[in-house]
Parts: sequence; C-alpha cells; structure tokens
Amino acid sequence: MRYTEPNPSEPTDLILDAEDQLRQEIESLKRQLAQQKHEVAKPPHPTRTGLWLLAFAIIVAIVAAFAFGYIPRLRRQSLIGAESREQGETLPSVSVVSAVRSASHSELVLPGNIQAITEAPILARADGYIKKRYVDIGDRVTEGQLLAELEAPELDQQVRQAKANLEQAQAALEQSSASYAQGKANTELAEVTAKRYSNLSSKGVISRQDNDQFRAQYDAQVANLQALEKAIAAARSSVASAEANVSRLEDVQSYKMVRAPFSGVITVRNVDTGALVSTGNTLLFRIAQTDTLRVYVNVPQAYASTVRVGQTAQLSLADQPGKRFSGKVTRTANALDPASRTLLTEVQLANPNGALMPGGYTTVDLSSARTDLPLLIPSGALVVRADGTQVAQVRTDHTVHFQHIAVGRDYGDRMEVTSGLQDGDSVIVNPSDSVREGVKVNPVSLTEKPAAK
Repeated sequence: MRYTEPNPSEPTDLILDAEDQLRQEIESLKRQLAQQKHEVAKPPHPTRTGLWLLAFAIIVAIVAAFAFGYIPRLRRQSLIGAESREQGETLPSVSVVSAVRSASHSELVLPGNIQAITEAPILARADGYIKKRYVDIGDRVTEGQLLAELEAPELDQQVRQAKANLEQAQAALEQSSASYAQGKANTELAEVTAKRYSNLSSKGVISRQDNDQFRAQYDAQVANLQALEKAIAAARSSVASAEANVSRLEDVQSYKMVRAPFSGVITVRNVDTGALVSTGNTLLFRIAQTDTLRVYVNVPQAYASTVRVGQTAQLSLADQPGKRFSGKVTRTANALDPASRTLLTEVQLANPNGALMPGGYTTVDLSSARTDLPLLIPSGALVVRADGTQVAQVRTDHTVHFQHIAVGRDYGDRMEVTSGLQDGDSVIVNPSDSVREGVKVNPVSLTEKPAAK
C-alpha cells in the first residue's frame, strides 16, 4: 500500500479517511496473527485407531523383552545346575607317580677350590736392598735355585764385629790358660815346700809356726788354681758365645742370597731391583708346587658317611667343558664343622702338564656305590603338617590315605624316602585342598595323557 504525503492544499477530510483505513488494516492483521497462534498451540485429538495401534506396540515390546531376556537366563541356570550335578557325581582326577628305587650309585656333586699341594711365601730375612732379581711370575724354579740377591752393608759390618769379638774371647781364653799353667806350677812348688817343712818340723828342726806358714801358702795356691780353672771355663763360654754370634750373623748374611725352598712356580713377585726390604715384613715372592694339586670340598652331614679315604673322585671345570680329571680322597677332617655341619675333605690329583691352576673353582663328583637303595618320590608330593611329613597315597580302591614318611637326601626335584612307603606305591603330586583322607579319586599317571572331556 502506497502512502501519499498529504498536500496542505487538499482538504482535511481526505487525510482523516486515510488514517482510519490504516488503523483498520492493522487491526485486521493482528486478529489473523492471533488466530494462527491459537490454532498451532491447540493439540490434535487422538483417534480411536491410533490408540489401539499404540497399545498393540507396547504389548509386542513386552513379549519381545521376555523372550530375549528371561528364557536364555532360565536355560543358562538349567545348564549350570546340570553341570554341577555332573561334577558332583564325577570323581576328581589327580596326578600320581609311583615310588621307585634310586640308582645303585649315590649322586654327590659338590663345589671345590683347587689349591697347590705346597705353597709358601718367601719373605726377607735380612734388612737391605734388592741387588739383583733373577726370576719373575710364571717362572719354574728348582729347589735351591737363586731367586734374588740382597745388599746389606750393615749386616756385613756386624759380621766383622762379631768375628773381632770372637778373636778377643779366644785371646782371653789363651791368657786364662797361661795364668792357669803358672798357677799350677806355683801350686806344685808350694806343695813340695810345705812337705819339706813338715818333715823338718816333725824332727824339731824348725818351729811349728814356720811349718803352718808354708802350709797356708800351699792352700792359697790351690785356691788360686781353682779360680784360674773357673776363669778358663768363663773364657771358653765367651768364646762359644762369640762363635755362636758369628754363626748367627753368617747365617743371616747367607739370607742375602734368596733361594727357592722347593721346586715349583713363582706365582707372586712383589719387589724389584733397588727395593728396600725389612726382615720378616717384606714379601718377596710366593712359590707354589703344582705338579700335584689338592681340592678341598665340604661334604654335608647327610653324605659324610659315604666318603672314604682312597675313594675315586671326578673333577670338572667350567672353562674346560667335556674334560674330566681323576683324583682320590686322601684325607678327611674326621669331624664336622659345627658352623656349617659339613665334613672337610681333601682330594688330590696329579697335574703333570699344568692343565689345572691353583685358585680355580671346580665341581667334584664323589658318587659311590650303595647297597641299601632308598625310594624316590617328587618333592611336590610332600605334605608338611604339624603332626609330621606325609604323602597322599592312593590305595588300590582309589581312596586317599595320608601316610607318614621319613625323608632322606634332598635332590631338589626329588626326595629320598627311608621309611613309610613300599616300592610301587602311588602318591599324589601337588595334592589340592579337595584331597582329603578317605576321598575317592581318579588317579592319572603323569606318564599318561588324561582322556579328553
């Protein structure tokens, strides 16, 4: 609708008519808009057919939910109940093994340490310096061979001083001997004089006082002679002491030449030329005799009674696979170590070509023949309870009986049974809590495959 601006020249009536017309059109539009809103907000009334269709759909949904939910659950419960009844009626299956006798040779393999048959450290016996060294580690030496030479000037001076003291003692001994000879002559003269005056006194030629005087002189000479004898003995002792001192120092002086005490191999060398050494403190060399070696093993108390002197032993080394070395048991401690309850045993073996080295680790096989063969069962068959060690034994009527047993040696995966079982008895391996006294079971040997369910 086009609106034309009134012209001031037009009449006023025309303007009023146009305004009334506009108001009417606006009111008409408002009534139409209100009627449309009322029609949209008013819900439609359901029909009778629609209500029947809605009820049918709800009934179909309820039936479908019952069919797909409750019926499968009921079937599952029935199946579980049937399986439970079947399991209750079926005997439990257990794994069993038969107790068998052990081998005729006892298995005893123990770790050992290889040592030289003779080994000794060579220490300095004299103070001084290493003048020259003749051997090094790995050298084979013979008994008495020169290993090193020391330089000890102070020791040489002590030897010379000791020899001078010996000469002085010898001179003192000679002087005492000369004095003794002179005293002996004077004693003999005094004896002759005393006898002569004694004869004269008996005849009344001289007075008794003169006779007593010469007799006293003779007694004094005898006493002096005895003192000279003691002086000679003391001088001889001094000479012997001086000789012993000289011998000692000469022996110490001989230690300047360090020699091998026995034939062997030099395993340690701690000094070199010019090194200062002190008596009894400096380790010069270490020598080991490796032609024969010895191996020390600690035998547990359970096996101690099977080890005998002269028994053959086989040695194996990890660094020499496939090789075995033969030795013999030479001695045992004949007493158990209270700390470890083991028997210290020594095995000796020849090593002429030096294939074995001292200080190595080896395994020693001390297997020996046995007369009383015990039974063997798996370690998993043991049942340890408060009333003792037991096994779950399966009798001929397939009932379970817990039998008390006495165990012997432990081999890790197997155990020896010394009493309580007979050869061929069946025992359960790793019995579960369902295995009880008197319960019937279905025994399945470990060597057989169980039937498929």
